[in-house]
Amino acid sequence: MPEKAGAQISTRAFLQSLAILLALMLAAGMLTRWLPAGSYQRATLDGREVIDPQSYQVVERPDYPAWRWLTAPLEVLAGPDGATIIVIIVFLLLVGASFAVLERTGLIRAALAGILKRFGVRKYLLLLLVSLFFMSIGAFFGIFEEVIPLVPVMIALSYSLGWDALVGLGMSILATNMGFSAAVTNPFTLGVAQRLAGLPLFSGAGLRLLIFAVVYGVFAHFLVGYARRIERRPEYSPVYTEDQPEREKYSLNKLEDQPINSPHPLRASLWLATALTLIVLVLIGSPFVPALSAVSLPLVGLLFFAGGLGAGFLSGTPGRAVWAAARGGLLGILPAVPLILMAASVKHIVASGGVLDTILHQAARAISSASPFAASILIYLVALGIEFFIGSGSAKAFLLMPILLPLADLVGVTRQVAVTAYCFGDGFSNLAYPTNPVLLIALGLTVVSYPKWLRWTLKLWFLIILITVLFLALAVWIGYGPF
Repeated sequence: MPEKAGAQISTRAFLQSLAILLALMLAAGMLTRWLPAGSYQRATLDGREVIDPQSYQVVERPDYPAWRWLTAPLEVLAGPDGATIIVIIVFLLLVGASFAVLERTGLIRAALAGILKRFGVRKYLLLLLVSLFFMSIGAFFGIFEEVIPLVPVMIALSYSLGWDALVGLGMSILATNMGFSAAVTNPFTLGVAQRLAGLPLFSGAGLRLLIFAVVYGVFAHFLVGYARRIERRPEYSPVYTEDQPEREKYSLNKLEDQPINSPHPLRASLWLATALTLIVLVLIGSPFVPALSAVSLPLVGLLFFAGGLGAGFLSGTPGRAVWAAARGGLLGILPAVPLILMAASVKHIVASGGVLDTILHQAARAISSASPFAASILIYLVALGIEFFIGSGSAKAFLLMPILLPLADLVGVTRQVAVTAYCFGDGFSNLAYPTNPVLLIALGLTVVSYPKWLRWTLKLWFLIILITVLFLALAVWIGYGPF
């Protein structure tokens, strides 16, 4: 039987994620029964919906029967987030199909072999540089989900260097998330929040650069320490058993023994390099070109699909084999689709039950009576909590900042501190909650289940929370501003 190409979601990982998300859906449904329904009035600002913070009122509980908790994964497709969810799903399928084709032609293995020849004896330097690159594009350009096409490549690189899938995820999507959260000029969280706060755009960069450097140091220590540990004792890897087939496929000896299995690798490589260059241009340009930003995710997916499929045909690989690889990659990643729909349905259930605004209102009441430092921590926690339901950083800013900023003024917290606390809460939890579609997609491209991912990252999250709380204390103490 031929070896399957592309990402393959294991049955066990799928069932574990399914059970977790089902429990969260039921918990969200119970909130609609336990909490009173309430509502803020909303207005439109720059084409986005914002809240009037003084308008909250208790309303009659909507007629939202319990059986609709279970149909919510289908209902979300017709809801306000439906178009975004469909884009994410199509993006996922395109990436899965494209990577399978590139794997079938041998181009991925050839590229990894070239990297190993250059960095084989300096692989920890390579790990630090790759992590810094991904963290920087998150911190400075606000890139996050757009790096998904590179995740399978980084995982393959990790295997070839003697590590596991967790290191591959760490040096790519987790590093990007670290940077996205320790924002320096991230236009999608920091930029939007500062604009809503009336602050000079990207002001306060000095402290933000220090935060970025410290977070990178902690993250690098965590990742390198883990990589060294499993290099010495591979069986210490939480995914040691699941990793064995892929680890063998991308081992150094296997890469050297198996040349590119296509007759025309040069023209295929040129085509793929052109597609990747266009992807980089989209990623760099999207924060500065609003029209490009709105379509960056589907555009990256289409470019990667065109690059992978085109490289497959241009390599001289038989057309039937190219289409078979694409189909296998698509089917391998297909089980992630219901998981994404279930994750999106958690917010849908809470909003349909009329309690999302109630949660916001209760949090606001706690902030209004707190000391400045306690208020900054509560703003952090509010953003962390709402992240469970709303993944988009800019959408969350438009929802939260109109409520949080007047409260920050009231209790003596500078708006710059409030924005910083919001950015911390919005970003660092992106890859902790199973309701985040980017996390589900990234895990779907690997053998890593959500429970194992959570156990692996818990120590890191604890350290990051501790460090960011200390930075908030410093920011409150110095009156971090300009105001």
